[in-house]
Amino acid sequence: MSKHNSLKASNTAGGKRSVMKRFERIKVLRERGQWKEGQSPIGLPKTKSEG
Repeated sequence: MSKHNSLKASNTAGGKRSVMKRFERIKVLRERGQWKEGQSPIGLPKTKSEG
C-alpha cells in the first residue's frame, strides 16, 4: 500500500518559516527602534517578518 500524497515528506528543509525565533524578533525591533537595551526578552510584541 502506498502513502497518500499529503503524508509524503515534501522539501520542508528549504521551506519558509512563518514564525520568527526570539533573536530574530529582537533584531527586527532594534531595526525599528522599538528595542531598549536591558529590556526583558520575555513577552515580546508580535512582529511581522520583513520579506
